[in-house]
Amino acid sequence: MVIGGLVAVRSAHALPSFEAVRAAHAPSDVPLLARDGTPLHWLRTDNTVRRGPWLALADISPALRLAIVHSEDQRFWQHGGVDWRAVAASAWGNAWNTRTRGASTLTMQLAGLADDTLLRPAGGRSIGQKLTQAWRAQQLEARWSKAQILEAYLNRVPLRGELVGVAAASLQLFDKHASGLDAVEAALLATLVRAPNAAPAVVERRACEVLRAQALACESVAITWTQALARRPGALRAGSGEALAPHLAQRMARGATPGQPLRSTLDAGVQRVALAALRRQLSELRGREVEDGAVLVLDNRSGEVLAWVGSAGPLQSSAAAVDAVLARRQPGSTLKPFVYAQALQQRLVTAASLIDDAPLQLSSEGASGGASLYQPQNYDRAYKGAVGVRTALASSLNVPAVRLGALLGPDAVFDTLVRAGLRPSESAGFHGHALALGSADVTLLDLSNAYRMLAGGGRLGPVRWQAEVKADKVALPMTGPTVFAPGVAYIVADILADPAARATTFGLDSPLVTRGWAAVKTGTSKDLRDNWCIGFTDRYTVGVWVGNASGAPMHGVSGVSGAAPVWREVVAFLHAGSPSRAPTPPPGVVAGSGAYAGEWFVAGTAPPAAVRGQAAQPFGITSPRDGSLFVLDPDIPMAAQRLVFEGAPGRWSLDGQLLGSGPRLRWLPRPGRHVLQWQGADAGDAVRVAFEVRAAPPPTRPMRSSR
Repeated sequence: MVIGGLVAVRSAHALPSFEAVRAAHAPSDVPLLARDGTPLHWLRTDNTVRRGPWLALADISPALRLAIVHSEDQRFWQHGGVDWRAVAASAWGNAWNTRTRGASTLTMQLAGLADDTLLRPAGGRSIGQKLTQAWRAQQLEARWSKAQILEAYLNRVPLRGELVGVAAASLQLFDKHASGLDAVEAALLATLVRAPNAAPAVVERRACEVLRAQALACESVAITWTQALARRPGALRAGSGEALAPHLAQRMARGATPGQPLRSTLDAGVQRVALAALRRQLSELRGREVEDGAVLVLDNRSGEVLAWVGSAGPLQSSAAAVDAVLARRQPGSTLKPFVYAQALQQRLVTAASLIDDAPLQLSSEGASGGASLYQPQNYDRAYKGAVGVRTALASSLNVPAVRLGALLGPDAVFDTLVRAGLRPSESAGFHGHALALGSADVTLLDLSNAYRMLAGGGRLGPVRWQAEVKADKVALPMTGPTVFAPGVAYIVADILADPAARATTFGLDSPLVTRGWAAVKTGTSKDLRDNWCIGFTDRYTVGVWVGNASGAPMHGVSGVSGAAPVWREVVAFLHAGSPSRAPTPPPGVVAGSGAYAGEWFVAGTAPPAAVRGQAAQPFGITSPRDGSLFVLDPDIPMAAQRLVFEGAPGRWSLDGQLLGSGPRLRWLPRPGRHVLQWQGADAGDAVRVAFEVRAAPPPTRPMRSSR
């Protein structure tokens, strides 16, 4: 019966090679590696055991190797898997009820660790199991070297609690690599092989026995073991280690090969600087009800993520587990560049066009279907009158952006954001005209990549944080869809990089000013719940969000005072050795002259050269704005309430009926909803705006807008 069982086991359990066992080893904690192989974070992926990386025998302390062999199998280097001398001594001791060393060799123990059916049960192994274990031990000795057997044993032996292998035990109990264990620490680990969860006094006594057998002192055993037991469980890393990218580590661990390092595109230096800058800024803002933030750095050419800081950490945030890089928040004015870019794309305006920054009322339908008035206001509650597109965008004026968004229409604005990869929340109808001011939720990842699209000439490309193992690493070009023409993207970037144009709101000296060329935009959401600073240089795109994960409002913090200082510090580090240079104008962009000197135009939109001081010519329809509401006064003669349609010279149609041609037409209003269409002389794209005329004033109250 015993022989038959042994034959069955032989056929059922093929002996694996040493290389296969080593390759199958999966650590319970894996490192997130930077692009140069630097560990940035350690993440536990197996909650059943704590298992460190596989250690070569040469990387294990000689003191531990000696202690294990001396404690468990003194004739390990002489026997062939079974120590028959020890077996005889054990049998003699059992016969006379004498306490002796067990006969199980290291090789036999390894055979049991490699086969669950041979693990020692509570009542002891049967005769058949013991014979099978002995046979497998001899097979191991025949196929593996002694060094391989000892190496595998030290990597697989359970030592205490959930700790398996000397790598995990050394790091968890002594906070050091197994190569640095001294004789006392080695004796303690050797003792744990026999009694992994023994009481402290028992462990100390047996460790002293191991040391005295080697003629070594054991005075420090008690102190060393007490310190080991007091050490709090943590990630399996030597020394204090770093925890620089927990959120990306968690994201990359999903679907990764168990036990394998997570190889990222992160730059260790950039990640450290971004995290330090965010923590420093949040400390400065501590008295203003701010505790959360995030930073993302992208390589413009390849789309590789160089820094991913999802939170400042638990010391500053009560929601440190929330990854703010992926959280959906209101972006505020950071969406304005895409509104202006679409208007430039459709040739509704140029960078030199004038937009009226004056009180504005637009009709808006709420979610319930009821009509209301939308009255946007600038951040400073003041109006600047007629301003150029360059100044309006760079200085982040709200009313001009809403006027331009109304000219495009909420559906067109929403579609533009979708094409830019922003995945805005809800729908165009839900947000209405407030969409131009950033009412739709987006993520920092999507928003930063959309700005990278502007840096890349209007073509959207994918973002990548998983490092590719290639012999030759070549930067990948933008391969996604074209969102804006290269000339449009260039003009928007030129405006965002113009310190003089942004001086109206931000002054000439602000955190947006950098040593080299940089296109940058801030944003603050309604009620100061979020503020942003997103911008790009010739090589990098940097996005920063500051706010509260809970959605609580901040106290007196805007994009320029909250997120911008972090943005500038990161940009300064990125370009410490080589300042960013302004891009070269792409084909299809022409420089203005005369009164338009210093301005850029998409080919075909530049006005004729004019004397200095001549006003810029309008494009499309300048009045009325899309969504405008006009209320007829019954006390004023109808002839005196004619509406004036103004814009560029062209053909005008109302509700499908031709009205006339020219830059201006007067129309006798009639109640109802109307669609006004303008067609340029070059038969280009038609421009349409919708407006409403009401016969009596509705009972409405003015509404305050938010930025």
